Amino acid sequence: MAISVVMPALEMAQETGKLLAWRKKEGENVTKGEPLLEIETDKAVVEIEAPSDGILAGIKSHEGAVVPVGETIAWIVAPGELPPAACATTAPTGRTKQEPAKTAAAATPAPNLASAPAATNINISPKARRLAKEHGLDIAQIRGSGPDGTISTEDVLAAKEARDAAPKAGVSSSAAAALSTIARLMAERTTKSWNTVPHFFVIRDAHAGSLLNVQKQIKLQSQPSPAVSPTITDCLIALVARVLERHPALNASWANETVRLNSSINISLAIAVPDGVVAPVIPNANKATLAEIAAQRAALSERARSSRLLPADLSGGTFTVSNLGMYKVDAFTAIITPPQAAVLAVGAVSDRVLAVDGKPAVRPVMTLSLSSDHRVIDGARAAAFLNDLVEAIRKSEELLPL
Repeated sequence: MAISVVMPALEMAQETGKLLAWRKKEGENVTKGEPLLEIETDKAVVEIEAPSDGILAGIKSHEGAVVPVGETIAWIVAPGELPPAACATTAPTGRTKQEPAKTAAAATPAPNLASAPAATNINISPKARRLAKEHGLDIAQIRGSGPDGTISTEDVLAAKEARDAAPKAGVSSSAAAALSTIARLMAERTTKSWNTVPHFFVIRDAHAGSLLNVQKQIKLQSQPSPAVSPTITDCLIALVARVLERHPALNASWANETVRLNSSINISLAIAVPDGVVAPVIPNANKATLAEIAAQRAALSERARSSRLLPADLSGGTFTVSNLGMYKVDAFTAIITPPQAAVLAVGAVSDRVLAVDGKPAVRPVMTLSLSSDHRVIDGARAAAFLNDLVEAIRKSEELLPL
């Protein structure tokens, strides 16, 4: 039975996706779970896995095509089986009628038709192709050193070094400023958000002594164990998710000119990758234990930095946490990721002099900056959420049982 390959929805507001590359050619065998194609949304570039074993057939969309979510772009069939579109156009006599889709394709300008096969026929490993895109290299200009001229990762790195070492005098400003796909997506997404979402900011300092105590106790208890040790970020995700239960407006979305309350609390975590930032999601974070959050965060971070995030990793986020404390940043404000309504920016924990019982004292403090969408959240609701979060951080040892 033929299985359709469709353009997936990786986020709530996604309407289309751009097909960047097929990992398999039409007529080739595919195995369930292996990389089949690469797509681009306004959040990230993601590899899509084959949904079943079989033969790739009936490819309808090629590299560069922008395809609506849910539209079939190819089929995986059994040996000897035709894709449904081909079956539908076969007359009872066994002769094949002319297919409207192919007629339309024939009318498409020649450059578009020529570009897809050219990119597909180049022998290059998936990792090398991804690396070439990250560095803005044209794979048609790279000479492969592998069997049958296959381009390897080493070939791509060598081409990058040669390009970087070349004289810059003859390079145009546009070429010198070429962005990787991730960097371009981040630039487009943040510019659109900043220009269309009415941001406002609420900032508070939080006493982090109890939070640090939790992390220290966890490290002491987990030393003999191979399990992932929760970090400050993991503790914050757990606390934020639990506080959001009392503040549904902060977990809401702006979609179709209205406010939509989300039933699940799914925390997107901003993670730095080469040339940009991605935000994979920890679903139902308010119901997860601290150990579960830590394990999910570690797995997502590994996949993000190796460019192996799955579609499910990037979908469904309702609130974002961005922590730059590990970079020694005192405070910053972050840009909202639509359709989400808020993002929390977290600075480093540092010792500061505070007034305690009327006397100066040194305490560990962190600065929290909440960016909110004023169409969804007003100042009072944002302040109430931040106040409750600061109190939760102060009581971390009570709220995060070990």
